[in-house]
Amino acid sequence: MTEPTASMRLLAHALAKPGAWVDHPWEGDTVAKVGPKIFAFVDEDGIGVKCGRGRADADEWLDRFPGDATAMAYVGRYGWNTLRVDGAIPFDDLLDAIDGSYEAVVSRLPRSQQPPAG
Repeated sequence: MTEPTASMRLLAHALAKPGAWVDHPWEGDTVAKVGPKIFAFVDEDGIGVKCGRGRADADEWLDRFPGDATAMAYVGRYGWNTLRVDGAIPFDDLLDAIDGSYEAVVSRLPRSQQPPAG
C-alpha cells in the first residue's frame, strides 16, 4: 500500500473541518469548500489559501518563504497565496495555513451558512 502524498494529506485535513466538502468547479481543480465558499485549493504542487485580511498580511508568507509562497493569480490582492507543498515550508505550517483560511472564510459566512462548531 502506498503512502498518501503530502497534497492528499492536506486535502484530508481540510475535509475534516466541520461542514467542509470537496468540489471540482473547474476542470483539473480540486477545492475544499465550507458552505458555498472555497477555503483551500489543493493540487500536487501546492495549496492555495487565504493568508490574511489583505495583501499586506499575506505578504508575510512571501517574506518568510521566498520562492515557496506566491500571491495567487486573480485573488491574491484579497490575501490569497499559493504555498508550495514540498519546499521549505514545514508541513505543520501548511496545516496551520489551511486552518487559518478555513476560519477566515467561516467568519465571513452568514450565520445560516456557518457549520456547527466541531
